[in-house]
Amino acid sequence: MTRAIAIGLKIPDNTAYTALVALRRLGVAVEGVERNEVFFFDDDGDVAALVRRVKADETIFNPNKHRLEVLAQAAPRPGELWVEPLERAPNRAAAVAWRLTDARGLPASSQVLEAAADRLLCNPAIDRARV
Repeated sequence: MTRAIAIGLKIPDNTAYTALVALRRLGVAVEGVERNEVFFFDDDGDVAALVRRVKADETIFNPNKHRLEVLAQAAPRPGELWVEPLERAPNRAAAVAWRLTDARGLPASSQVLEAAADRLLCNPAIDRARV
């Protein structure tokens, strides 16, 4: 079975903060931005073994600065936009997941996600956005 794993920073993410400031300046109604890299793995039904395997791979996971989450589905969650390269390179993340929240801390609407993708987060010449 193929599983999606999100790996994000547990330390402050300057890239996410910069995106937040830029999106606000571009008129996108967003109050919070979180960024994760999404990887796809085959797990043979053993999630615990998969997590151990990913955490042992120092090229994608550093326990001092990363946190790992096994996603329930291999699709964007509410308030989340995945930016995927049109041509995937080997040993690279399958997508960058941008989770946006509104002023109440709730997941951003699909209209806000589409505006964020169009105005900043996705370059359609090399990426595609999935909401």
